[in-house]
Amino acid sequence: MTSTEGVPPMTNPIEPTRHALGYSDGAGHPDEEDILSQDQAVLIDEVIDDPRTPALDLQVVKNERLGTYDALVGGREVAGLTYSVAGDDRLVLLGTSVLSEFREQGIATELIRHVLDDARGQGKTVTILCPIVRTFIEHNPEYADLVDPQHPGVTLRRTHSS
Repeated sequence: MTSTEGVPPMTNPIEPTRHALGYSDGAGHPDEEDILSQDQAVLIDEVIDDPRTPALDLQVVKNERLGTYDALVGGREVAGLTYSVAGDDRLVLLGTSVLSEFREQGIATELIRHVLDDARGQGKTVTILCPIVRTFIEHNPEYADLVDPQHPGVTLRRTHSS
């Protein structure tokens, strides 16, 4: 028999949260609403509630071969944002993840900010399939001009689960 004392519970990806997203340009399911996982909801809350720069020594590295931006703390990969290239002038931002022990420290916020600043520096627009990035932009409108008007990706709609 194994003990689970002191081990954080796994989150249920089907468990409803207060967040829902919609697809605005045929990027997924245009007439459907998807409920986010608890892990996604935690990261969304982080980018809403915690705009500060992380206290950790954070380094962001772009891996073009794998299509990721990786956040490193002390040489350890603790977060990532996956992307794909759509033509010469657009990135599709697919998903953001942060190891659970590094959440609520501003890492997701700083990683997303770095990726968007990099896209701006390259003269690219973005299509957002990641609801965490979408939330970040909604709360940081200075990045709204980066969203490709013809291919914006997902939109976020707040809902409350019962």
